[in-house]
Amino acid sequence: MTPARTLRDLLARPEITVAPGAYDGMTAKMVEAAGFPCVYMTGAGASAARGFPDYGLLGMSEMADAAGVLARSVAIPLVADADTGYGNELNVTRTVREYEMRGVAGLHIEDQVAPKRCGHLDGKEVIPCEQFVAKIRAALHARRDPDFLVIARTDARAMLGLDEAVRRARAALAAGADMVFVEAAQSLEELASIPRLVQGPCLLNIVRGGKTPDLGLAQAQDMGYRLAILPSLLIGAAASACEQALSALKATGQPPASAGTPGVAERFRRLGAAEWDALRTRFQTAQ
Repeated sequence: MTPARTLRDLLARPEITVAPGAYDGMTAKMVEAAGFPCVYMTGAGASAARGFPDYGLLGMSEMADAAGVLARSVAIPLVADADTGYGNELNVTRTVREYEMRGVAGLHIEDQVAPKRCGHLDGKEVIPCEQFVAKIRAALHARRDPDFLVIARTDARAMLGLDEAVRRARAALAAGADMVFVEAAQSLEELASIPRLVQGPCLLNIVRGGKTPDLGLAQAQDMGYRLAILPSLLIGAAASACEQALSALKATGQPPASAGTPGVAERFRRLGAAEWDALRTRFQTAQ
């Protein structure tokens, strides 16, 4: 059972598949340990982990390597942000192959002009629909495993309106895309209309503080969405917790107390220490 096959089986279930966003091996393991069946590699988080805003500043190799770290860290399938595919159809072809080679189960490619911007920022631009669809065709042709999921993302809502975003999503589905991702709908009414208008499997991006209104996962399922990603969930929580810890240390000069917190061994256990401990002595005697 490949990760891509596992992902397809998840998406075939009646309930919505929820994939919290992770940005490194530790956060991916946390998603898995929490019981979620799928994890999402957030491009914004991968950029932030390297000290950059989500302005398309990371190249394909950096993003593919980041995806590889997440994929090797968990047994659940990984869906990964692949931005614009990092160029034309040739670049998209290599992107799909590099992601697939690293154990990613699926990716999404968008129609923004490079360098892209976070989908919930102003000032985005998109390429012509025909160029977008050509990239999706290239992505589909490039995959070696037919189960590898190709998700077509359009950012056209912000500049060209919802009708054009839906048109692009439907064109991508007609070209063979497995799922579509209409980014940054601006009302609950728009959110509810997208799966109905697109008439195909839809991904919902739930971004804290973004342009899309807040809604629950049950509500998203009732609207017809098949996959929900939460890219800002962990990076936002981590940033807030780190800022609070640093502020407290700066203000008080007192490091946090050890009482009532997990010890060093427990923190390492959550990262798979038991497996590595067993290997320390396994090969010291003949089996």
